[in-house]
Parts: sequence; structure tokens; C-alpha cells
Amino acid sequence: MKVVLFCGGRGLRLREHSELIPKPMVRIGYRPILWHVMRYYAHFGHREFILCLGYRGDAIKDYFLHYDEALSNDFVLSDGGRTVDLLGSDISDWRITFADTGLESSIGERLRRVRHHLEGEDMFLANYGDTLTDAPLDRIVAEIRAGDATASFLSVPPTVYPFHVLKTDQDGRVSRLIAPEKADIWINGGYFTLRREVFDVMRPGEELVEEPFQRLIEAGRLHTTRYEGFWAPMDTLRDVERLEELAQMGIPPWAPWMADPLMELA
Repeated sequence: MKVVLFCGGRGLRLREHSELIPKPMVRIGYRPILWHVMRYYAHFGHREFILCLGYRGDAIKDYFLHYDEALSNDFVLSDGGRTVDLLGSDISDWRITFADTGLESSIGERLRRVRHHLEGEDMFLANYGDTLTDAPLDRIVAEIRAGDATASFLSVPPTVYPFHVLKTDQDGRVSRLIAPEKADIWINGGYFTLRREVFDVMRPGEELVEEPFQRLIEAGRLHTTRYEGFWAPMDTLRDVERLEELAQMGIPPWAPWMADPLMELA
């Protein structure tokens, strides 16, 4: 299936980086986080991407136009450095569409603006360009195919939520105080699976998970898959540092292609 990735936001909470590059281009290890997201989808056989560009879209285009496979693959160097024989490849079988979807567009509007690139697709995938997971995508897609939902997304516990959840009455009297890890709270984790009918409930300028999803809720056509495994956004500098620490440990939890490299050859 085709994969739509939203890469056009300014990333204001990562101001240290986003003044120079868009947030999806912030590097984790040798590669930007956008590459890690794409590599995850490619691992499950989804290698046709539509990048919804906006802020500093030129930086994303430039990165892939000058992509260097040798940075993240083993290779043999010979002839005094004149010949490089790659022992692996990342993007040789990827097809990437770079689409300018506006500087200030909402997520829903960005999706509407690439609708023509999805002609003939009964279902497609979509996601933010700055969120990582190790969720079993093949099983999630199969679950959605077997049902009748128009849209589905990954729901996850708020892993970086440090505050206690409480219940009060109108006078402010607290009746219950719950540690966040024990509260039954789930948030939108992205990793959308969408049927083409989703465009029937979308209007110009709307946010995808607000008005359109509310219409699907009313029609009983919105689904979520709860997942308690690894999931991590990159919203703050601390998030960048945490992901970088995990990347340096050898096999990052979001990289199933590294854990089972023989699966890539199947």
C-alpha cells in the first residue's frame, strides 16, 4: 500500500533544530527520523511513499536527491577508494513522491491535497513523520482489512505523561488520584490505516483527527488498535536525546529490520 507521511510542520517545540531544518529531518544516529519511519514501513513491504511537504521542504528533497547508501550499509572499498561495492541497500526499491502541501496547512488539508496521488488505492497508510514504533504493522493492516472501519489508528498509553490523573466534583473536592501508569488513558499514536472513503467525510482546512474522525465516530466507522509496546514521539529536545541513546544501544526498539535481517531477503 502507499504510505502518506506528514512532513510539513514547523516543529516549534524543537526550536533548536527547526530553525534550520524541518523536524522530520532531525537526525537519530546517521539518519533523520523521517528515514527511520520510512524504513519501518519498507520492512513490512510498503515502499511507495508520498511526502506531504511544507516548512523547509527543500531540505527533505535535498537529502534524498543526494542520498548516500554507504552511511547505513556495509560496503567494500577498493581501487584506492575509487570503487564502492554496497553489501546492502535501503532505498533502491523505494518510490517517493514529493508534494508541496502548503506552509500552514492542517494535517487533514495536507491529506486532501495529495488525494490525486492515491487514485486506484482502496486502502492506504498515513502517519506523522516524527513518531516511531515497533508495532506489528502486518497484523494491524490485516485486522482492518477484515473489518468495515473507514479509518483506524494506533492508540498508546501517554508514556511521557508525568502527572497524576484525578477526579473531582464541582466544588474541587478530589475523590480519586491515580498514577498515570495505572490510569486507563490512551492517546492517538498515529500509524493510520485509511480506506479511500475517508475523503467523503473531509472538508477543506479541517484537521484529520477532529471533524472528520468525529463524523466517523457518529457513523460507527472509526477503529483503533491498542498497543502497549514501544512507541515514541519526537516533540522535545529530551525526546531527541532519548531516541539517540536508544540508537546507540545497537538495535533500536523501532528497527525490526535490524533484529531479523534475513527477513529482509524474503
